[in-house]
Order: sequence, then structure tokens, then C-alpha cells
Amino acid sequence: MPLTETYSSSLPFWAVAVSLLAVPAILWSARKPNLREFWTLLAAAIKFGLVLALLPGAKEGRVAEFVLLEIAEGIELSLRADAFGMFFALIASGLWILTSFYSIGYMRGHHEKKQTRYFASFAVSLSATIGIAFSGNLLTFIIFYELLTLATYPLVIHSENREAIRAGRQYLAYALTAGLLMVAGAAWIYGTTGTLDFTPGGILEEGMLSAGGMRILFFMLMIGVGVKGGIMPLHSWLPNAMVAPTPVSALLHAVAVVKSGVFGVVRMAGFVFGPDVMAAYDLNTILAVFAGFTIIVASVIALRQENLKRRLAYSTVAHLSYIAMGAALLNSEGFTGGMLHISTHATMKITLFFCAGAIIVHAHKENVSDLDGLGRAMPWTFAAFTIGAMGLTGVPPVNGFLSKWFLCLGSIEAGQWLVLGVFLVSGLLNAAYLFPVVYRGFFRSSDKFRKLGEASPFMVVPLCATAVLSVVFCLFPNLFFGLFDLATAAVEGIMKAS
Repeated sequence: MPLTETYSSSLPFWAVAVSLLAVPAILWSARKPNLREFWTLLAAAIKFGLVLALLPGAKEGRVAEFVLLEIAEGIELSLRADAFGMFFALIASGLWILTSFYSIGYMRGHHEKKQTRYFASFAVSLSATIGIAFSGNLLTFIIFYELLTLATYPLVIHSENREAIRAGRQYLAYALTAGLLMVAGAAWIYGTTGTLDFTPGGILEEGMLSAGGMRILFFMLMIGVGVKGGIMPLHSWLPNAMVAPTPVSALLHAVAVVKSGVFGVVRMAGFVFGPDVMAAYDLNTILAVFAGFTIIVASVIALRQENLKRRLAYSTVAHLSYIAMGAALLNSEGFTGGMLHISTHATMKITLFFCAGAIIVHAHKENVSDLDGLGRAMPWTFAAFTIGAMGLTGVPPVNGFLSKWFLCLGSIEAGQWLVLGVFLVSGLLNAAYLFPVVYRGFFRSSDKFRKLGEASPFMVVPLCATAVLSVVFCLFPNLFFGLFDLATAAVEGIMKAS
């Protein structure tokens, strides 16, 4: 499915804009919760429908383009629905529908305050995320990337206690500083090449900058995206942001923020620097060292976390670097595995956070040691958690197995046996910090949850749906949307141009 032509279409613009247009209606309905939630669900459904409308063209190798604003010659704000952007947009917009349903159950069940601000910020966040997915160049990417930072800040500080305010300030400090580095890097690239357009195989060429200059530029851009991507030592804001409501944690970890970060890592590696420049200046080695360190250390830290959400947060930090490591391998299998892990981790991790939220709201338990026997009272919730745990560990038939398979193949093809060892050790560590939760829930007895039952259907149905999707997309990775074909088409474009 090679990219063969571009065509002008306003669909990418409307896919970005629809949830922004819903914000006034959400605010206007502040005193009518049912109506406010109707606007949220309607905007989510329309956004997903608009993204789906772009899918037939993308499968035929046709790329929809829309120019928002031409600033100067060679500098414009533009949207492009290429294969990689479509891949990410489908995941984010599809999971927003399920997250919206889940949010209704969580916010009502937890009797949260400021729900109107919550749903409005959520809508802006998804507009920014789709804008990131469809950004045609680095400048457009940076603008939507910063908008996502500002839109998610009210979600991080939602409870407005001292801990939340402190976490929000840390998040802003990290993310806005990273954004400034990206702005400086973009100016440097434009001054060197005269363009900022994302190009399969890269904008930069060998010899355009000195070795030192290329490495400095690489650090600037990778720090820019690496903050949201959770690459150590830029990760500390992420576990601290777990003070936010659980649907926000799901948004941060599965749908929008951190996925935008690692989406950016792949964009920089494959569409700004390109495999040839990455290899010529050993940039892939630098990325692999940081990614490998993050995978192992974050997994070990996760073992020590008693709080379930923090354990899942460190798990996210580790798994995001699987995607960066896939890009660092610089071969088709590695890039494919990394891209697929964006989608597989999304469905698995959102399942686990949905389960954690159901436990917190319904059983009022947050620590792993307090979960004895809860699986017998909440069997659907813990069955879904088991599926997510299996997938992150790499056990078939959950889709995490598929992405890990390609990552391991990429390691073998590149002759990177140490990288292969990192993936295998990480799988064992995943089992060590996730399966004790399953064991406590199902195989330890306790009478204190005997009459509890499941949480609200608004919460249980979405978590079961994402668990089922995690299995279905392993067995049939092209089902419905052709996600596997979109990933391989994006990789083909990168590798052919290199």
C-alpha cells in the first residue's frame, strides 16, 4: 500500500475541529449533566466517523491534505492524513468513545466536582491529539503538541489539592521546556533545509551538519518528544500525575499524551532524521541506550509499587520505550513492532487503568495488598485485568504478543542480542509485577468483598470491550480498520526512501 498521491480535503480539519466545536455546548450544559455527556459522546462518535471517512483513501495510498495557514514561503500550518497519522488517529479517536462512556460512570460513581471542566478539557485534548496525528510538518506538530499540554493541565490538577497542584506544575515545567527545545530545533532545521515537512526517510541528509551539530539537534528534538514519551530521566512527572482521576490516567497513558510523545519519537526518527542519518551519526545507538535503560529500570521500580495506579504508571514508562527501541533498530521489523506497540499498548493499558478505576470507585481500594478475594466479587473486571496483564507480558493470544514478536524479530535481524535480552527480561518483569494482582484477586480468599458485585455498567462494559479488542486485534490485526497494513505502509515509505 505505497503512498502514491495527495489530494486536497477538509476532512482532516473537521476531524481535528469537531471536539473543539463541542466545547461551548459542553460548557453551556453545565447544569444539565445528561445533555453535557450527550455532547461529549456525540463529538466522540462524529470524530471517529470523520477519521473513518479518510480510511478508504489511505488504504489506496492517497493522502488527504489541508492547509490551515501559509505563514511564509516553505512555512505553513498543514494537516496530512498519511498512513502513520491515520494509524494513530484511528486508535485515539476510537478509544475516546469508550473512555467517554467510562468517564460518565467514573465521575458519577466517584461524585467528582468540576465535571463540566473535565469533559471540556477532555474534548480539547482529543482535538490536539488528532492534530498531532495529522500534522503535515514539524511546526504544526509543535503547535498541537503544546495545545495538548495546556488542555491536559486542568485534568492533571482536577482534584485541586496540594499534591495535584504540585504534579500539575511539574508537568507544565517539563512539557513546556521540552516544547521550547523543539521550537529551537525546528528553527535550526528550517535554516538548514528550507523545509519542515515530514518526509518518509527524513528531511536531513548526511553532511548537512557536523557530527556534533547533528547530535545536539537530535537531543533537542528527542528531549522535546521524550518528556511526554516518558523516556528516563524525563519521566518523573508521569507517575506523579496519577493523582488525577483514573479516566485521566487512561487518557495520559493509553490514548493521548504519552502516545503523542512516542508517536513523536517515531516521527523524528523516521520522518525528520531518517534511518540513514540515524545510522551515520550513531543516533540510533543513543536512543537505544536510553530506551533500554528505561525499559529495565522502570520495570524494576514497578515491582516495588504498592499503589496499583503507580505500578501501572511505571509499567507505562517501560512500555513506551519499547516503541523508541523499535525505531532505534532502523529496520522494517523494528519500526513495525514499534508502531504496532502504539496500538497494542493502548488497548491493553487502557484496560488495566479502567480496571483500576472500577476497583477504586466501587471497592474503594488502591493498594495491591488490599485486593485479596476481590476478583471473586468483580470477576469481569479481574478477567479483563488478566487479559491486559497477559498482553503486556507478551502471552498470546493478546495483541501485545504481536508487537513484541516483531520487536524481537527486528532485534535478531539487526544482530542486537542485547536488545533482544532487554525485551525478554522485561517480559519476565512484567509478569512479576502484574500477575500478583491477578493471583490476589482470584486465588486469595477474603469475606470482606463477598456481597460487593461489579461496578457500574458504564465502567464494566468499556473495560470488557477494550479487553476483547486486545484479543481480537492479535488474532485479526487487520480487522475493521487495516491497522497492520497502515503500519507496514508507513514503514515501507520510511525504508524505501532511506
